[in-house]
This record gives sequence, structure tokens and C-alpha cells, in this order.
Amino acid sequence: MSYDRFIDRVQREAGLGRREAERATVAVLQTLGERISGGETRDLARYLPGLLQPVLIDDRDAQRFDADEFLRRVSERAAVKTLATAERHARAVFSALREAVHPKELRDMMSELPKDFDRLVMDGVASPTVAPPDRPVPTAEAIVERVAERAGLDRDQAQAATDAVLETLADRISGGEVDDLEEQLPPELHPPLERGKAESNGAARRMPLDEFIRAIAEREGVTPDEAREHARAVFATLREFVDDKEIGDIAAQLPDDYRALLARP
Repeated sequence: MSYDRFIDRVQREAGLGRREAERATVAVLQTLGERISGGETRDLARYLPGLLQPVLIDDRDAQRFDADEFLRRVSERAAVKTLATAERHARAVFSALREAVHPKELRDMMSELPKDFDRLVMDGVASPTVAPPDRPVPTAEAIVERVAERAGLDRDQAQAATDAVLETLADRISGGEVDDLEEQLPPELHPPLERGKAESNGAARRMPLDEFIRAIAEREGVTPDEAREHARAVFATLREFVDDKEIGDIAAQLPDDYRALLARP
């Protein structure tokens, strides 16, 4: 979507002049960038016009605040007098965002927001859905066996490694991304993902690679060097069974130093 089309949509929805619509757009996107994870801001920004991408992107940890605080911040940034006006502006910007962003990314964004944001983001529109993946869901046995082969582990050790890596990954990425990954993995592998998501409350958080490896090692009861090799084996196996787009979405939420784990075998 072009910049002019985005702003025009905000103008129409909120009944604003051009400058007011631009000011409202900046205020809402900046505040949204504070509320969701840095990884999710980058994912969303890919669908926005170039002038608006740096407005949204915020690599800091997501801040916890409700819809009323969101509107208070928007009102201050947009220099409007009432929260009702800020809400009208927010709904208009989210309407433009819904038009610009792929439903999957919109779903990921909403997974990081509490329910009281629904009135702002969707404004009476049904929540977006994502079609199921084309490829069949693999069995847990097949995944664990491949991890065992790659890492030189027995069946129980491979299960422990897989669970530890998945739980730590879910603790690191956004809740929406965890949900998307679960759609392509068998139910038997969902519990560690759910545990990790619960530990982070569904918000992607900063975790340097060394801390990521230590967390895996502690969960699995192995050395950091062993945990690193097990993580490589699990990620290589995910590449085999999960589609490339989902792998790309996960990688987009991780810093560059994770590339050694995510590299194709």
C-alpha cells in the first residue's frame, strides 16, 4: 500500500484533514510500536509504506498497558483533547492497517494485545483467520527420530532435547508466532510451546544467544555445548517439517547471532 493511499484511508475513516490524518497515523503507530514486541513491529512494518516503517519499528521490549492507556498516549502525541477523539483516530489507523497487512500478521499482532484492544483494532470486523498449511502435519515420532539421528541421541534424550528447545524458543518469540508454529506441528509437541509462551506471557522478549543456549541446557540438564548442538538438530528438523514462510517469520524475530542455529544443514 502506498503512503498516500494509507493516509487517504485514515482521512476518510476519521473525517480528518491531510495533516491531521498524518499526525494521527504517526501517533497510533508509535504507540503500537511501544505495546508490541520488536519482532512483531518489524514483521508488520514490511507491509507498510517506507515512510511509515521507522515510525512503527521499536526494538525495545513490549510495554504492558491496556487500551485506555494506549488512547491516552495517542491523544498526547496527536495533540487531541479527548480520549473519544483519540479512539476515533486509532480506529481509522487500524482500519488502514487491516487493509495493508496480511491477515496472518494481523493475527500475530492481536495475539500480543489484550482483549480490550479488539474495539480499536477490529471495530466490528471478524477476527482474521489463517488457512491451514498445505502440507500434512508430521507425527511427533518422526520429528523426534530425526532429532535423534542428527544429534546422536537415543529416543528419550531426543525427546528431552526437542522439548527444551521448543519451550525456550516459545519463551523468546511472540505468542502469535508460537500459535502459527503449533499449526504445523503435532499436538504432542504443543505442551512445551505452551509452557514457553506462558513464561513470557505471549510477548517476544530479548534473549541473547548465549542466554538462549543456557536456558536450553538448564531445561534439558546438559552442558551448554551439548545444548547448542541439540538446538541445531531441532532447528534443522523444523526446517524439514515446517514451511519456509513460517521459518522465515521465526527468524525475523531473532537477532543475527542466531543464524548459526537456523542455518540450513
